[in-house]
Parts: sequence; C-alpha cells; structure tokens
Amino acid sequence: MKKTQILILLLGLSAMVRGQELTVPQLSQYIADNPFLMSPTYAGVGDHIKLRLNGLTQWVGIEDAPDTQTMAVDARLGNKSGIGLLLYNDSNGETRQRGSRISFAHHLTIDRYEDEFLSFGISYNFNQFRIAIENFGDPNNPMFDPSVTDDRSTTNHNFDIGVLYRYKKFYLSVNASNILDKDLSQFNTRFEPNKLRNYYMYTGYSFMKNKRSKLEFEPSVFFQWFESDGRSVTDLNAKFRFHDFEDYYYVGATYRFLNDQVGTPLYIAPIAGLKKDNIYFGYSYQLITNEILGYSTGTHVVTVGMDLFQGISNCRCTY
Repeated sequence: MKKTQILILLLGLSAMVRGQELTVPQLSQYIADNPFLMSPTYAGVGDHIKLRLNGLTQWVGIEDAPDTQTMAVDARLGNKSGIGLLLYNDSNGETRQRGSRISFAHHLTIDRYEDEFLSFGISYNFNQFRIAIENFGDPNNPMFDPSVTDDRSTTNHNFDIGVLYRYKKFYLSVNASNILDKDLSQFNTRFEPNKLRNYYMYTGYSFMKNKRSKLEFEPSVFFQWFESDGRSVTDLNAKFRFHDFEDYYYVGATYRFLNDQVGTPLYIAPIAGLKKDNIYFGYSYQLITNEILGYSTGTHVVTVGMDLFQGISNCRCTY
C-alpha cells in the first residue's frame, strides 16, 4: 500500500510541475542530433533543411503516463540567418498540452579560418494547456467529479532567447526559456507560481585523432535551473560517432541527476543511432532508478528524420 501511495505522489508531482512549465518536456531528445529542439540558436546551423520527428513514451507499463510527440524543422536563410518551427503534443494523466515554437537565429562569422562563430536566437512560444474534463463526467470513472462542468484550459504566449558560441570543435549555448511571467488570472495564486523562467547551458567538445580519423568522441553537459523553486538538473553525455564518408553511426549514454543528489540519477540512458543517405534514426532507452522502477519498464525515445536540399548555403559556419 505504501509503495502505491508513493507512486501516486510521484505521478501527481510530475503532472503538477510539468503543467506549470507549459512547454515540451526536455529529456534526452536533443542528443539525437537535434539540438534545435533545445535551443533556437541552432536554427539554420547546417547546409540543409533538417526535419526530425520524435516520440517520447515515459514510464511504459503505467497507465496514463506522460507521452509526447514533436516535429522539428529548421533551415538556413542566406549566409547569416536561420529559421525553425517546433510543433508538439503532450499528455500526462488528465492534462493535455499542445503548442508550437517559431524561432529565428542570426549567425556571425568571427574568424572563418579558425572556424569561430557566434549565433543569437529568439523563439516565440504558443502553448495551450487543458484538463481533460470529459473524463471526469463519467460516474463509472474513478476521477468523477460532478462539480467540474466548464472547460478548464488556458492559452499562453512566451519567448525564449539564447546565444551560441562555436570555436572549431567546441560549442557553448546559453539560454533563457519562458522569460515572461505567467498570467495567474485563471489560477489559485496561493499555490500557483507565476515564474516559468528557466535557464540552461549546453556545452561540449568533439575529439578526433586527426582529420583522417573515422572515430569521433563527443562529451557534453546540459545544465538547467528553474527560477520558481530553485531546482536544477544536469545531464552528463558521452557519444562515440563512427564516420563512413558522409554517413555515420553512433552509440553513447546519458546520466541525468538533480544537482543536490549527484549520486542518485533520475535515469541512465544508453543511446544509439545512424545517418545514412540523408535518412536519420535514433533511439534512447531511459532506465529509471527511483521507486517507479517497480511499476515501469522504462522510457523510450525514438527519433526519425531527413536532411533535405543539402547545399542550401555555402557559408563556412554551416559545416
């Protein structure tokens, strides 16, 4: 009975926290060669149109567990600009989120001979959050509540900003998400925080023995801090990529933890993927390490995509 109560509490806290943030859940999807999903600064970093479809199914085996689908596409505009679009659909128990993010990035070449670049990005975010009250109106449903009769939904508008610095094989992206305060006119202001802002950093370096080497090793770190309650998380990532001319294959792992509980990971996720003939596939399995492990087989993340119209820009910073 105690374990069941803990499980219900964890699910409830997850629904509450994610509902407050009003955005697409940020787990390991960005590692699947899709950093634009994480930051607007990556819009147009590439000499092609990049399309990625992502499916995230959390806590497989638990009814009404979080489930998210996204479509991300970004492209180059000339030599100095890029645009991108993200669409997402997210469900978590009896809550639903749908939204979009339209991004613009401006890319500056500091030194083309040293491959030194600086990018600025901004996104407009649209989010519709609602409670599925149609599931509360059935007397045979355990969630039945006769007092819930009107639509419980809200529409939100917000912005993200970021900056990206690249020098040869090193990169550093610093971002602020949901920079506007939340409209609390439809909520109980005693319990609902109005600050949705979170700040995050993504940095890494790609090591290759020499230019002819086919093996590349890329360690990276993702850090995120939430202003409303001071909590923060860190991802430690490692990826090994094997190049076969323009195709490649990779394997790696992610270790995510709360920063006040370094030795107790939220999950450990092996990752693998490939890109062949401009077709992309990636997979990640997140092994949960908390009490939910006894009820779930883990979390699955699948990414498929295509790189279209290669050569759309010949600017050095797209390589």
